[in-house]
Amino acid sequence: MPSSPVIARTIPALRRALDGFRAKKSTIALVPTMGALHDGHVSLVRQAKRHARRVVVSIFVNPTQFAPSEDFGSYPRTWKADIARLKAENIDLVWHPDVKTMYPEGFATRILTEGPATAGLEDRFRPHFFGGVATVVGKLFTQCRPDFAIFGEKDFQQLRVVTRMASDLDLGVKVIGSRTVRERDGLAMSSRNVYLLVEERIAAPVLFQAMKQCAQRLRAGDDVQAAMAGGAAMISNAGFAVDYFEVRHAETLAPVASSAERPLRILVAARIGKTRLIDNLAV
Repeated sequence: MPSSPVIARTIPALRRALDGFRAKKSTIALVPTMGALHDGHVSLVRQAKRHARRVVVSIFVNPTQFAPSEDFGSYPRTWKADIARLKAENIDLVWHPDVKTMYPEGFATRILTEGPATAGLEDRFRPHFFGGVATVVGKLFTQCRPDFAIFGEKDFQQLRVVTRMASDLDLGVKVIGSRTVRERDGLAMSSRNVYLLVEERIAAPVLFQAMKQCAQRLRAGDDVQAAMAGGAAMISNAGFAVDYFEVRHAETLAPVASSAERPLRILVAARIGKTRLIDNLAV
């Protein structure tokens, strides 16, 4: 029977647990989350277990990556269900700090992000976002000092930003991307999917359908602008307001003029009702 993970809520408790792992020369993998865990998160945990002897899952809803108009207060928090899932996966440690632990009084340091964080995708619509992400992930990396950190590919620009930060700052952690886990109809699993009304949930898989259709056209050598315009129209016709629907170079996130400029990644963000969904697909 799986045992309950150790739960650390303070820096001293976290360090004691991690020191115990390191005393046995165990490798450590970190899975950063904001809770409201679903099967996509479980896939990250299982990926972590393939890379390291010990797995740490952080659960922290980070206020600095939410704008005042966004859903920090209503973001789903499902602590008991989360711990039950993690117990079933037999993970070793949950790092669950509160806001005052992560951002104590007088906190005055931020990580400035450029490169993939200024690609004109999420940063164009959420200019606060990557500074908040980089700062909290930088703290998690220095607090936990993992050998590996596992991030989902659904947040593809975020994955590129965190990978660049870990390399640039010599943080000693290998960032690993894990494939997006989808519902049977193609909708990417996300904690925010619970916001969707019934009719919105029915429409939501069009994001994946449009990306698949565009990927097929690009592989066939179709004109980039025509392919992407067709996909954006498909999403709009399903009732979404499109923030962006673009194909970029998969490594640099730079715009491309031709489908020959591989590797390519299609990225989308769109709103339906009160819910904003993001997704991406390799071409």
